[in-house]
Amino acid sequence: MHQRLTLVGYRGSGKTTVGRLVAQALGWAFVDVDAEIERRAGQSIASLFTTQGEAAFRDLESLVLAEVLASGRNEVVSTGGGCILREENRAWLRSHGGVIAYLEAPAAVLQQRLRQDQPTRPSLTGTSAIDEVPRVLAEREAIYRRIASAIVPADRQAVTIAQDLIRLVENWSNGRKHTMA
Repeated sequence: MHQRLTLVGYRGSGKTTVGRLVAQALGWAFVDVDAEIERRAGQSIASLFTTQGEAAFRDLESLVLAEVLASGRNEVVSTGGGCILREENRAWLRSHGGVIAYLEAPAAVLQQRLRQDQPTRPSLTGTSAIDEVPRVLAEREAIYRRIASAIVPADRQAVTIAQDLIRLVENWSNGRKHTMA
């Protein structure tokens, strides 16, 4: 039987960085849903938003997420920050996501991280990707919490977060479900 760790959280929470570390440590595959979307679309997510709109992006995101979660291998999956918005995606996550960890970080931490990565992040509200963080995070927070098997503080060093996630997976495998917060 395969095992899966699926990471959810707002953009800039560290899903890709931490996910790679955890996958490497566990000897599992790593899949970044956003990177797979870009590969299939042949363009960046920001470009996809501009040329085709958010709805087309969300359609492709749902397709890719379902395909990724249908694989039968041990893997760490990094989802896009908004993948939890659609009920069909939440259903896939609940049924195939394995251990779902919400990487929780305060808006100020996310804004600081996004300042370093801003050109690659499309705006979701018409304001800057940095300015919209508090509002969009507030809209999504309850959904992240509901879908998560565990909440992991993500306002720390990536290696520390990865260590917590590895322990979480090991404990989950041994039947001890708990929150790292």
